[in-house]
Amino acid sequence: MPLNFEFPAYTDFGAHLVAPSELLGRFSPGRGRKRRTLGHKIPRTVMKKSSTFSTLNTRRKHSGFTLIELLVVIAIIAILAGLLLPSLVNAKKKSEGVLCMNNHKQLALAWRLYSDDNVERLPYASEDPAKLGTFSASWVTGTMDFSPANRSNWDPNYNITKGAIWPYSKSLPVYKCPSDHSTVSVNRQILPRVRSMCMNVFLGGWGGTDGGWGKPITENIMYFKYSSLSTPGPSSVFVFIDQREDSVNMGNFAVSMKGYQPNNPSGYEFWDMPASYHGRAGGFSFADGHSELRRWLDARTMPLPDKNGLPSPWASPNNRDVAWMQDKATRPVGQ
Repeated sequence: MPLNFEFPAYTDFGAHLVAPSELLGRFSPGRGRKRRTLGHKIPRTVMKKSSTFSTLNTRRKHSGFTLIELLVVIAIIAILAGLLLPSLVNAKKKSEGVLCMNNHKQLALAWRLYSDDNVERLPYASEDPAKLGTFSASWVTGTMDFSPANRSNWDPNYNITKGAIWPYSKSLPVYKCPSDHSTVSVNRQILPRVRSMCMNVFLGGWGGTDGGWGKPITENIMYFKYSSLSTPGPSSVFVFIDQREDSVNMGNFAVSMKGYQPNNPSGYEFWDMPASYHGRAGGFSFADGHSELRRWLDARTMPLPDKNGLPSPWASPNNRDVAWMQDKATRPVGQ
């Protein structure tokens, strides 16, 4: 059924009165470009919302990284890591150096406590293998190498815990520099070696003897009591030293005094080699209780590692590091 429209004679559109025929003419489908009816007209608000949703969808589709952007981010991270890595490595070395100094202090304190409890008598730097009575009076015993059959390398109960100063320092980590990562393979098991610290050989020698070395040892002062360190003074005689992993053997560190007196730098040589784990520096503790890192000045003091061992003696003429260690080890007899 068709619609039945009934219009009043005139319709009020604001200030104008419009006749019904004129009103129908405005909405007639036959008036050219104005053929759109009210039902076909799309509100502007709807168009704006539709446009907004379309923009959001487009942004969502392109919100991830492109391959180039991702590569740029990775490159920046790599550059930053390269800049920061040396700083982190140096920080680790410094922290290990501080820990090493703490180990030295603890060992030096244990050494001094032993002396105080034994009428100033000092523990031997090494035992005399021919005299069993010297074993219990030595700070440690045994001879280290890289053989898995040698328990001195990997079993602390074989010699460290039987040493004279163990009751005063019952802590295994203090016997080894934290920067010494040497190991030994035992029955297919990798075990850390137990010690890198060594004692000045002129503090008691080999069970109170020169170890058969004769004049190179006997021409210099051998200290047996703490009071005898007055020459040159406790602050000038080192007790413990970090020794290289390919040089450490017995519990002592032997400094060759050749060329010290009479002064002849061309005769300088090494018997044992000090470590240089802390940025070209090695750790020392002294008879007065202080510890320090000594930075080496001569590259010959830091040869490349060799698990087969280093030759001894090792000639090193005019080496300032040898002169410094001689000055901190002992003094010639009668000086």
